[in-house]
Amino acid sequence: MLTFLGFAMVVTFMYLIMSKRLSALIALILVPIAFALFGGFAAGIGPMMLEGITKLAPTGVMLMFAILYFALMIDSGLFDPAVRLILRLVKGDPVKVSVGTAVLALVVSLDGDGATTYMICVAAMLPLYARVGMSPRIMAGLIILAGGVMNMTPWGGPTARAASALHVDPSDIFVPMIPAMLVGVLAILLIAYAYGKRERARLGELHLSDDDVDHSEISVSQFPEARRPKLIWFNGALTLALMAALIAGLLPLPVLFMVAFSIAMIVNYPCLQTQKDRIAAHAGSVLAVVGLIFAAGIFTGILSGTGMVNAMSKSLLAVIPDALGPYLAVITALVSMPFTFFMSNDAFYYGVLPILAEAASHYGISPVEMARASIVGQPVHLLSPLVPSTYLLVALAGIEFGDHQRFTLKWAVLVCLCIMFAALLMGIFPFFSSL
Repeated sequence: MLTFLGFAMVVTFMYLIMSKRLSALIALILVPIAFALFGGFAAGIGPMMLEGITKLAPTGVMLMFAILYFALMIDSGLFDPAVRLILRLVKGDPVKVSVGTAVLALVVSLDGDGATTYMICVAAMLPLYARVGMSPRIMAGLIILAGGVMNMTPWGGPTARAASALHVDPSDIFVPMIPAMLVGVLAILLIAYAYGKRERARLGELHLSDDDVDHSEISVSQFPEARRPKLIWFNGALTLALMAALIAGLLPLPVLFMVAFSIAMIVNYPCLQTQKDRIAAHAGSVLAVVGLIFAAGIFTGILSGTGMVNAMSKSLLAVIPDALGPYLAVITALVSMPFTFFMSNDAFYYGVLPILAEAASHYGISPVEMARASIVGQPVHLLSPLVPSTYLLVALAGIEFGDHQRFTLKWAVLVCLCIMFAALLMGIFPFFSSL
């Protein structure tokens, strides 16, 4: 009975959000409550939900202040010098243009917001592609590949979902994955270089008449009044210190971002009204992500509190051949590509991953290892027709969605495989595990 209820709940949840009958936020709250009541768990439903929310509270806090911190850094103009340098260096050389596109997208996508990344990168690079004569498909492909890798940061979304679904610390997922992500970044830069070489052979290196154009006023900040050019060195030092503390694990991730955000806000915007304006400007994106995390607490709390996830994992174990059980981590990494392409991140991380992780635990594979494996497929996920921001990218670039998929999908799979093999070689998650 529990197995049936569990799978029915997951299928119902996935159907409702994929068919757009309900938003993920509402489905995560109402669907598990309905199934818990139907299963006769009315008496214990309150404590189950509260326990799930309590476990996810640190993740919600971390996401809130991480999004606010990077939004503040972009508003203040921290990344403007890097963007201006890239635009000044690329000039009319297709190799520099393509590599510069990838680097720019990697820098701008640090805030974890795909739509913002696409608007900034396309606005900066599309005129250059048009002047040089390069295909905008290359630009769109490189931007989305960079966004896919940077989407694996804790504040990007998938890592937070995996952490909340399996009740593990986001930093325990992310920090060990950094070397594998760097391999993915290197793969993207090599792809950019290869396409740049091909375009240089086709077009030659153009010497544009306005190569010496003044880039000093170019900014990725959408709020000119919020720029703080005199504080760039301070903001850069603060961000480097934050990243070093994050990697070293000096303090819990939520605390690190709360402290860094508070310092940055006081130094950059000492006026109280300006502080309120900065928070209000990004409240929408913060609320959307954090609300989802707390709603997921209800889903995972009921799923585990009722015993559904245990029953489902036992059923899964019964159909998985014993020979494949020890390979569940690498299997999860591989299936994360098609699964997150054909279903939303919410459906995969809250519906499928907990079952796979519970089954993997019987073979000695820890939940945090399964969480790391589950985020490998993110570069492919962003090409899914279920991702709204991708439509914005193709619209801004002036290309067809199908052409974008055909051009980029093979490279997205390659980047995912590079990350997976790097993770396996570094022991970030196991290829084979046995008790």
